[in-house]
Amino acid sequence: MSRIKILYVEDEVFLGKIVKESLESRDYEVVMESDGALAVPTFKRIVPDICVLDVMLPNKDGFTIAEEIRQLNPQVPIIFLTAKTQTSDLVKGFTTGANDYIRKPFSMEELIVRVENALRYKVEGKKPGVTELLSIGSYTFHPNRQTLAGKLEEKKLSFREAELLKLLYENRDKIIDRKDILNLLWGNDSFFNSRNLDVYITKLRSYLKEDDSLEIITIKGIGYRFVIG
Repeated sequence: MSRIKILYVEDEVFLGKIVKESLESRDYEVVMESDGALAVPTFKRIVPDICVLDVMLPNKDGFTIAEEIRQLNPQVPIIFLTAKTQTSDLVKGFTTGANDYIRKPFSMEELIVRVENALRYKVEGKKPGVTELLSIGSYTFHPNRQTLAGKLEEKKLSFREAELLKLLYENRDKIIDRKDILNLLWGNDSFFNSRNLDVYITKLRSYLKEDDSLEIITIKGIGYRFVIG
């Protein structure tokens, strides 16, 4: 079976080397470019399975690259990496066809999970550039922006909090095995990660406490069930 091929465009040489080697250690094939002007020609040459693009690049920025790639291939997943934090930049990223948007600095673990998710969505046939907005009881959850808005305030979630809430929501009213959650979000079900999961479940319960119709139920010895009354 051929390896998943990633086009990675990054002009920070040291960061690029770390990211490239980390992805290759997970058995991805990575072709890296540091000049924005070379990104689209390289895309045409290698035909990657997924693109990871820095936004601020010499000669051509990531947004322009994404727009050109979308004209060539509407389905290929695109993930932006950026130090920009303005909402307008995030919105522009998604309107140019991004599947995901990761703010710098980021962990390799986060990048790898997001690459895996984008590839999975491609297989499942979800359209690129579609930003989900989910209603959970009286809350509005924006997975890509990692925000949970209630009647009084909007809370910024961490990456893993958002991923966990999304997983619970997608499997609402079903029992989800702890091991499945740990393997999906942490990569393994070690004791340390298991304790982390307990902490994150407690946090999500506190975030959702204003709506009595929402409950994350612990199924002892098995996992959790997210109930939306």
